[in-house]
Amino acid sequence: MTNHNHFSGKNKVAILIEQDVEDTEFIVPCNGLKQAGMEVVVLGSRMNEKYKGKRGKLSIQADGTTSEAIADEFAAVIIPGGFAPDKMRRNCNTVCFVQEMMKKGKLVGAICHGTQVLIEGDLLTGKQATGFIAIRQDIINAGANYLDEPLVIDNNLITSREPGDLPIFTTAILNRLGYGGKDAGLPDEKDTSAEWWKLADAWGGSTKSEIVRGLNTALGGERYSLEALEKYRDKESDSEIKLLFEEMINNKQRHINKLETYLQRLHEKPSLAANIANQYAKVKTALTGSDDIYQLRCALGDIQTGMGDVGNLCAMFTDPVATAIFKEIYLDLGKYEQRLIELYRGRIASGIKPSKTSSGAAITM
Repeated sequence: MTNHNHFSGKNKVAILIEQDVEDTEFIVPCNGLKQAGMEVVVLGSRMNEKYKGKRGKLSIQADGTTSEAIADEFAAVIIPGGFAPDKMRRNCNTVCFVQEMMKKGKLVGAICHGTQVLIEGDLLTGKQATGFIAIRQDIINAGANYLDEPLVIDNNLITSREPGDLPIFTTAILNRLGYGGKDAGLPDEKDTSAEWWKLADAWGGSTKSEIVRGLNTALGGERYSLEALEKYRDKESDSEIKLLFEEMINNKQRHINKLETYLQRLHEKPSLAANIANQYAKVKTALTGSDDIYQLRCALGDIQTGMGDVGNLCAMFTDPVATAIFKEIYLDLGKYEQRLIELYRGRIASGIKPSKTSSGAAITM
């Protein structure tokens, strides 16, 4: 292991690494700490191995392994997410190192799936914590009180949920390591009006142009959906389905307003592709059938496609504001998916037959 003993313990931070780590969840805190003058030691499970991120943005060799690391030499340990924590938790030396850090009152920070290492180490009993929504129940089952918040602090434990929380997560760590306040130029951790994306960008996170592309992708999807829903509504004769379509249309309009407003805050305009997305919907809906249950199924298919698309956006950017908008869209899509499914099943149960495809085959779910 590289000799770092000449550095002061209070300025020395370990960051764990494994294959398929979420790139920005390693890059942003690592760069933030280094820019603050901290000594960062990258700890993997094997010597002489190059570790790569799941998105291809990171390729790095560890400074040493967790089997060599001595907790007393470090002020903090950071556990990034991605697919890496599933490998980290299988390494008893990695788990033991994190346990020792927690036991000694050192700062322990975990983001996204990084919380899995804390679960493996039985370190969450009675704690307040967060993590990626997909492991929410795992965190609860481990004895923690799960909070769906960008930053959860319980004594020496700091947890966050996803890449969009990274600038806040990293700021919280820096503050508790003695680097913060007005002189450091860091926003207050609870300041929702701060331009957090700029801080993340400075630390190697999403650039403004990347965020704008993501916003335009979502905007194009919402404009397409809005136009399609308006066409489905106009063809629909079932009053209950028609009413739901109207509610969904209003919901899409709110999403579009939020996306456009944030683009304006960034001094950007909607892209050409986002502006003409509704034209694609006009072409598609002009070719669809006109019976009630067919409109319902078309809307359901659009929603399920949208959930896949915006679900990807939710974990791609280190901007809290953009991520919050994407998550709102995703959650609303999930809500309406279930309501459409209930209506579909209700109509089938009442004896309404599914439409025929162009080939004559019955459509079934």
